[in-house]
Amino acid sequence: MKNHREGYAMNFELHRDFPESLDEEWTRLLNQAAVHVPFLHPGYLRGWWQTRGGGEWPEAQLALVTARREGELVGVAPLFWTPRAEGGAALMLLGSVEISDYLDVIARPQDLAEFIRGLLAALPGLDLPAWSALDLYNLLDDSPSLALLEAEAAAAGYSAQVERLQHSPFIRLPGDWETYLAGIDKKQRHEIRRKMRRLEESGVPFRWYTADDPDRLAAEVDDFMALMAQDAEKAAFLTPAMRQHLHHTARWALGAGCLHLSFLEIEGHKAAGYFSFDDLNRLWVYNSGMDPAFNAYSPGWVMLGYLLQWANEQGRDEFDFMRGDESYKYKFGAVDRFVMRVRLEC
Repeated sequence: MKNHREGYAMNFELHRDFPESLDEEWTRLLNQAAVHVPFLHPGYLRGWWQTRGGGEWPEAQLALVTARREGELVGVAPLFWTPRAEGGAALMLLGSVEISDYLDVIARPQDLAEFIRGLLAALPGLDLPAWSALDLYNLLDDSPSLALLEAEAAAAGYSAQVERLQHSPFIRLPGDWETYLAGIDKKQRHEIRRKMRRLEESGVPFRWYTADDPDRLAAEVDDFMALMAQDAEKAAFLTPAMRQHLHHTARWALGAGCLHLSFLEIEGHKAAGYFSFDDLNRLWVYNSGMDPAFNAYSPGWVMLGYLLQWANEQGRDEFDFMRGDESYKYKFGAVDRFVMRVRLEC
Protein backbone atom coordinates (compact mmCIF):
# COMPACT_ATOMS: atom_id res chain seq x y z
CA MET A 1 0.00 0.00 0.00
CA LYS A 2 1.04 3.62 -0.46
CA ASN A 3 1.12 6.29 2.16
CA HIS A 4 1.17 9.97 1.19
CA ARG A 5 1.92 12.61 3.81
CA GLU A 6 1.80 16.35 3.25
CA GLY A 7 5.13 18.04 3.55
CA TYR A 8 7.21 15.05 2.40
CA ALA A 9 8.38 14.64 -1.16
CA MET A 10 8.92 10.92 -0.63
CA ASN A 11 6.22 8.37 -1.31
CA PHE A 12 6.33 5.38 1.08
CA GLU A 13 5.17 1.88 0.18
CA LEU A 14 4.83 -1.31 2.22
CA HIS A 15 5.87 -4.64 0.67
CA ARG A 16 4.78 -7.94 2.18
CA ASP A 17 7.19 -9.98 0.08
CA PHE A 18 10.58 -9.55 -1.59
CA PRO A 19 9.86 -8.33 -5.13
CA GLU A 20 12.80 -9.40 -7.28
CA SER A 21 12.03 -6.41 -9.49
CA LEU A 22 13.52 -4.27 -6.69
CA ASP A 23 16.92 -5.96 -6.68
CA GLU A 24 18.63 -3.84 -9.32
CA GLU A 25 17.36 -0.53 -7.91
CA TRP A 26 18.08 -1.62 -4.34
CA THR A 27 21.63 -2.63 -5.17
CA ARG A 28 22.24 0.60 -7.07
CA LEU A 29 20.94 2.61 -4.11
CA LEU A 30 23.00 0.58 -1.64
CA ASN A 31 26.14 1.36 -3.63
CA GLN A 32 25.50 5.06 -2.95
CA ALA A 33 24.10 4.70 0.58
CA ALA A 34 25.30 6.44 3.72
CA VAL A 35 25.94 2.98 5.21
CA HIS A 36 26.95 0.12 2.92
CA VAL A 37 27.66 -3.30 4.44
CA PRO A 38 27.29 -6.85 3.03
CA PHE A 39 24.27 -7.62 5.22
CA LEU A 40 22.14 -5.00 3.46
CA HIS A 41 22.27 -6.61 0.02
CA PRO A 42 18.82 -7.77 -1.11
CA GLY A 43 20.16 -11.23 -1.94
CA TYR A 44 21.52 -11.71 1.56
CA LEU A 45 18.37 -10.44 3.29
CA ARG A 46 16.08 -12.51 1.07
CA GLY A 47 17.93 -15.63 2.20
CA TRP A 48 17.86 -14.48 5.82
CA TRP A 49 14.09 -14.07 5.57
CA GLN A 50 13.59 -17.54 4.07
CA THR A 51 14.91 -19.12 7.28
CA ARG A 52 13.76 -16.27 9.55
CA GLY A 53 17.34 -15.69 10.62
CA GLY A 54 18.26 -19.34 10.84
CA GLY A 55 15.19 -19.96 12.98
CA GLU A 56 15.64 -16.98 15.30
CA TRP A 57 12.20 -15.49 14.54
CA PRO A 58 9.54 -18.22 14.14
CA GLU A 59 6.70 -15.66 14.30
CA ALA A 60 7.30 -12.76 11.95
CA GLN A 61 5.75 -10.79 9.10
CA LEU A 62 7.71 -8.97 6.43
CA ALA A 63 7.37 -5.18 6.52
CA LEU A 64 9.72 -3.98 3.79
CA VAL A 65 9.23 -0.23 3.33
CA THR A 66 10.48 1.66 0.28
CA ALA A 67 10.47 5.36 -0.50
CA ARG A 68 10.36 6.94 -3.94
CA ARG A 69 10.70 10.47 -5.13
CA GLU A 70 9.22 11.08 -8.58
CA GLY A 71 9.42 7.34 -9.22
CA GLU A 72 13.07 6.91 -8.19
CA LEU A 73 13.92 4.59 -5.31
CA VAL A 74 15.53 6.80 -2.66
CA GLY A 75 15.13 4.76 0.54
CA VAL A 76 14.68 1.24 1.88
CA ALA A 77 13.79 0.29 5.44
CA PRO A 78 14.10 -3.51 5.48
CA LEU A 79 11.83 -4.29 8.44
CA PHE A 80 9.77 -7.11 9.86
CA TRP A 81 7.06 -7.32 12.51
CA THR A 82 7.40 -9.70 15.45
CA PRO A 83 5.99 -10.17 18.97
CA ARG A 84 8.27 -9.14 21.83
CA ALA A 85 9.09 -11.38 24.78
CA GLU A 86 8.25 -8.52 27.16
CA GLY A 87 4.84 -8.07 25.54
CA GLY A 88 3.50 -6.17 22.58
CA ALA A 89 5.19 -6.23 19.19
CA ALA A 90 8.03 -4.42 17.43
CA LEU A 91 9.28 -3.55 14.00
CA MET A 92 12.89 -4.68 13.59
CA LEU A 93 15.53 -4.60 10.89
CA LEU A 94 15.74 -7.69 8.72
CA GLY A 95 18.92 -9.48 9.72
CA SER A 96 18.39 -8.95 13.46
CA VAL A 97 19.89 -9.99 15.77
CA GLU A 98 22.32 -12.88 15.96
CA ILE A 99 23.69 -13.56 12.49
CA SER A 100 23.94 -10.22 10.68
CA ASP A 101 26.66 -8.13 12.27
CA TYR A 102 25.86 -4.71 10.79
CA LEU A 103 22.43 -3.35 9.82
CA ASP A 104 20.85 -0.01 8.97
CA VAL A 105 18.32 1.71 6.78
CA ILE A 106 19.35 2.48 3.20
CA ALA A 107 19.45 5.96 1.68
CA ARG A 108 22.00 8.28 0.12
CA PRO A 109 23.67 10.69 2.57
CA GLN A 110 21.81 13.67 1.13
CA ASP A 111 18.45 11.87 1.46
CA LEU A 112 18.92 10.13 4.80
CA ALA A 113 17.44 12.79 7.09
CA GLU A 114 14.35 13.23 4.93
CA PHE A 115 13.96 9.47 4.59
CA ILE A 116 14.11 8.85 8.35
CA ARG A 117 11.77 11.75 9.04
CA GLY A 118 9.28 10.49 6.47
CA LEU A 119 9.62 6.88 7.60
CA LEU A 120 8.78 7.69 11.22
CA ALA A 121 5.77 9.69 10.06
CA ALA A 122 4.58 7.00 7.64
CA LEU A 123 5.00 3.85 9.75
CA PRO A 124 1.91 4.29 11.98
CA GLY A 125 -0.29 4.57 8.90
CA LEU A 126 0.91 1.41 7.19
CA ASP A 127 -1.33 -1.66 7.14
CA LEU A 128 0.50 -3.68 9.80
CA PRO A 129 -0.50 -5.56 12.95
CA ALA A 130 -0.30 -3.45 16.10
CA TRP A 131 3.21 -2.59 17.27
CA SER A 132 4.64 -0.32 19.94
CA ALA A 133 8.37 -0.05 19.19
CA LEU A 134 10.83 0.37 16.37
CA ASP A 135 13.71 -1.73 17.70
CA LEU A 136 16.82 -1.42 15.58
CA TYR A 137 19.85 -3.59 16.36
CA ASN A 138 23.42 -3.67 15.07
CA LEU A 139 23.90 -0.14 13.75
CA LEU A 140 27.56 0.83 13.64
CA ASP A 141 28.52 3.52 16.10
CA ASP A 142 29.54 5.88 13.27
CA SER A 143 26.26 5.46 11.39
CA PRO A 144 24.63 8.84 10.68
CA SER A 145 21.27 7.12 11.23
CA LEU A 146 21.88 7.07 14.99
CA ALA A 147 21.79 10.83 15.52
CA LEU A 148 18.99 11.29 13.00
CA LEU A 149 16.77 8.68 14.63
CA GLU A 150 17.27 10.31 18.02
CA ALA A 151 16.67 13.79 16.65
CA GLU A 152 13.53 12.89 14.72
CA ALA A 153 12.00 10.60 17.37
CA ALA A 154 10.50 13.30 19.61
CA ALA A 155 8.96 15.23 16.72
CA ALA A 156 7.33 12.02 15.48
CA GLY A 157 5.94 11.10 18.91
CA TYR A 158 8.47 8.46 19.95
CA SER A 159 10.77 8.18 22.94
CA ALA A 160 14.31 7.12 22.05
CA GLN A 161 16.88 4.94 23.82
CA VAL A 162 20.35 4.24 22.47
CA GLU A 163 22.40 1.33 23.82
CA ARG A 164 25.90 0.07 23.09
CA LEU A 165 25.69 -3.64 22.34
CA GLN A 166 29.01 -5.21 21.38
CA HIS A 167 32.62 -4.59 20.46
CA SER A 168 33.35 -4.92 16.76
CA PRO A 169 37.12 -4.68 16.30
CA PHE A 170 38.83 -4.04 12.97
CA ILE A 171 42.28 -3.41 11.53
CA ARG A 172 43.19 -0.59 9.15
CA LEU A 173 45.60 -2.10 6.65
CA PRO A 174 48.66 -0.24 5.32
CA GLY A 175 48.82 -2.30 2.13
CA ASP A 176 52.09 -4.00 2.99
CA TRP A 177 52.58 -7.13 5.13
CA GLU A 178 55.82 -6.06 6.77
CA THR A 179 54.47 -2.57 7.49
CA TYR A 180 51.42 -4.13 9.09
CA LEU A 181 53.55 -6.38 11.28
CA ALA A 182 55.76 -3.47 12.30
CA GLY A 183 52.67 -1.63 13.54
CA ILE A 184 51.54 -4.20 16.11
CA ASP A 185 52.91 -5.11 19.53
CA LYS A 186 56.44 -6.52 19.28
CA LYS A 187 55.64 -9.63 21.33
CA GLN A 188 52.60 -10.42 19.19
CA ARG A 189 54.53 -9.76 15.98
CA HIS A 190 57.12 -12.34 17.00
CA GLU A 191 54.40 -14.79 18.01
CA ILE A 192 52.62 -14.53 14.64
CA ARG A 193 55.87 -15.00 12.76
CA ARG A 194 56.93 -17.88 15.00
CA LYS A 195 53.69 -19.80 14.50
CA MET A 196 53.66 -19.28 10.74
CA ARG A 197 57.30 -20.30 10.50
CA ARG A 198 56.74 -23.40 12.65
CA LEU A 199 54.24 -24.78 10.14
CA GLU A 200 56.27 -23.69 7.12
CA GLU A 201 59.41 -25.36 8.46
CA SER A 202 57.71 -28.48 9.83
CA GLY A 203 58.11 -30.50 6.65
CA VAL A 204 54.44 -31.52 6.63
CA PRO A 205 52.50 -30.77 3.46
CA PHE A 206 50.13 -27.84 3.81
CA ARG A 207 48.36 -25.22 1.72
CA TRP A 208 45.75 -22.53 2.09
CA TYR A 209 43.24 -21.83 -0.63
CA THR A 210 39.98 -20.03 -1.38
CA ALA A 211 36.97 -22.12 -2.41
CA ASP A 212 35.53 -20.60 -5.57
CA ASP A 213 34.31 -23.58 -7.63
CA PRO A 214 30.49 -23.39 -7.88
CA ASP A 215 30.28 -27.15 -8.37
CA ARG A 216 32.17 -27.77 -5.14
CA LEU A 217 30.62 -25.00 -3.07
CA ALA A 218 28.01 -27.06 -1.19
CA ALA A 219 30.65 -29.62 -0.17
CA GLU A 220 33.07 -26.89 0.89
CA VAL A 221 30.40 -25.22 3.05
CA ASP A 222 29.62 -28.60 4.62
CA ASP A 223 33.33 -29.01 5.38
CA PHE A 224 33.41 -25.55 6.88
CA MET A 225 30.45 -26.33 9.12
CA ALA A 226 32.16 -29.56 10.18
CA LEU A 227 35.08 -27.43 11.39
CA MET A 228 32.70 -25.08 13.19
CA ALA A 229 31.03 -28.06 14.88
CA GLN A 230 34.33 -29.02 16.55
CA ASP A 231 33.39 -26.29 19.05
CA ALA A 232 30.48 -27.33 21.28
CA GLU A 233 28.88 -23.88 21.31
CA LYS A 234 29.04 -23.59 17.54
CA ALA A 235 27.76 -27.15 17.14
CA ALA A 236 24.62 -26.16 19.06
CA PHE A 237 24.33 -23.04 16.89
CA LEU A 238 24.29 -25.11 13.69
CA THR A 239 20.62 -26.07 13.63
CA PRO A 240 19.15 -27.28 10.32
CA ALA A 241 17.78 -23.79 9.66
CA MET A 242 21.16 -22.21 10.42
CA ARG A 243 22.89 -24.65 8.07
CA GLN A 244 20.40 -23.69 5.37
CA HIS A 245 21.16 -20.02 6.01
CA LEU A 246 24.92 -20.55 5.67
CA HIS A 247 24.49 -22.48 2.42
CA HIS A 248 22.27 -19.75 0.99
CA THR A 249 24.65 -17.00 2.13
CA ALA A 250 27.59 -18.74 0.48
CA ARG A 251 25.67 -19.20 -2.79
CA TRP A 252 24.55 -15.58 -2.76
CA ALA A 253 28.04 -14.27 -1.95
CA LEU A 254 29.68 -16.40 -4.64
CA GLY A 255 27.18 -15.15 -7.20
CA ALA A 256 27.70 -11.56 -6.05
CA GLY A 257 31.47 -11.94 -6.31
CA CYS A 258 32.15 -11.29 -2.63
CA LEU A 259 32.60 -14.78 -1.12
CA HIS A 260 35.97 -15.46 0.51
CA LEU A 261 35.66 -18.99 1.92
CA SER A 262 39.19 -20.08 2.73
CA PHE A 263 40.81 -23.16 4.24
CA LEU A 264 44.15 -24.20 5.65
CA GLU A 265 44.90 -27.83 4.82
CA ILE A 266 47.55 -29.77 6.70
CA GLU A 267 48.52 -33.25 5.53
CA GLY A 268 45.53 -33.22 3.20
CA HIS A 269 42.98 -32.44 5.93
CA LYS A 270 41.17 -29.17 6.57
CA ALA A 271 42.63 -27.76 9.78
CA ALA A 272 41.02 -24.30 9.77
CA GLY A 273 38.46 -22.39 7.77
CA TYR A 274 37.28 -18.78 7.52
CA PHE A 275 34.00 -17.69 5.98
CA SER A 276 34.46 -14.05 4.97
CA PHE A 277 33.13 -11.45 2.58
CA ASP A 278 35.53 -9.66 0.24
CA ASP A 279 33.52 -6.52 -0.42
CA LEU A 280 33.98 -2.74 -0.58
CA ASN A 281 37.76 -3.21 -0.49
CA ARG A 282 37.54 -4.84 2.93
CA LEU A 283 37.70 -8.39 4.22
CA TRP A 284 34.79 -9.04 6.62
CA VAL A 285 35.31 -12.17 8.76
CA TYR A 286 31.89 -13.78 9.28
CA ASN A 287 32.76 -17.05 11.03
CA SER A 288 35.53 -19.57 11.53
CA GLY A 289 36.20 -23.17 12.48
CA MET A 290 39.23 -25.19 13.61
CA ASP A 291 40.06 -28.86 13.99
CA PRO A 292 41.72 -29.35 17.41
CA ALA A 293 43.59 -32.35 16.05
CA PHE A 294 45.97 -29.84 14.46
CA ASN A 295 46.41 -27.55 17.46
CA ALA A 296 50.14 -28.23 17.50
CA TYR A 297 50.36 -26.08 14.35
CA SER A 298 48.13 -23.23 15.68
CA PRO A 299 45.98 -23.35 12.53
CA GLY A 300 43.71 -20.48 13.56
CA TRP A 301 46.56 -18.03 14.11
CA VAL A 302 48.44 -19.24 11.02
CA MET A 303 45.35 -18.91 8.83
CA LEU A 304 44.68 -15.41 10.14
CA GLY A 305 48.27 -14.53 9.31
CA TYR A 306 47.84 -15.71 5.74
CA LEU A 307 44.54 -13.85 5.39
CA LEU A 308 46.05 -10.62 6.68
CA GLN A 309 49.05 -11.02 4.40
CA TRP A 310 46.72 -11.60 1.43
CA ALA A 311 44.50 -8.63 2.33
CA ASN A 312 47.53 -6.33 2.57
CA GLU A 313 49.00 -7.58 -0.69
CA GLN A 314 45.65 -7.16 -2.45
CA GLY A 315 45.40 -3.55 -1.26
CA ARG A 316 42.39 -4.01 1.00
CA ASP A 317 41.74 -1.05 3.28
CA GLU A 318 40.38 -2.90 6.31
CA PHE A 319 40.23 -6.30 7.94
CA ASP A 320 36.96 -6.39 9.86
CA PHE A 321 36.60 -9.01 12.60
CA MET A 322 33.01 -7.87 13.14
CA ARG A 323 31.20 -8.53 16.43
CA GLY A 324 32.93 -10.05 19.44
CA ASP A 325 35.76 -8.98 21.73
CA GLU A 326 37.83 -12.17 21.68
CA SER A 327 41.37 -11.42 22.83
CA TYR A 328 43.12 -12.80 19.75
CA LYS A 329 41.60 -10.01 17.60
CA TYR A 330 43.43 -7.37 19.61
CA LYS A 331 46.64 -9.37 19.54
CA PHE A 332 46.54 -9.00 15.76
CA GLY A 333 46.28 -5.24 16.16
CA ALA A 334 42.55 -4.64 15.99
CA VAL A 335 40.98 -1.50 17.44
CA ASP A 336 37.44 -1.14 18.68
CA ARG A 337 34.31 0.18 17.22
CA PHE A 338 30.86 -0.81 18.45
CA VAL A 339 27.45 -1.85 17.29
CA MET A 340 24.46 -0.08 18.77
CA ARG A 341 20.77 -0.55 19.40
CA VAL A 342 18.20 2.22 18.93
CA ARG A 343 14.77 1.62 20.43
CA LEU A 344 11.96 4.04 19.61
CA GLU A 345 8.84 3.50 21.71
CA CYS A 346 5.47 4.82 20.58
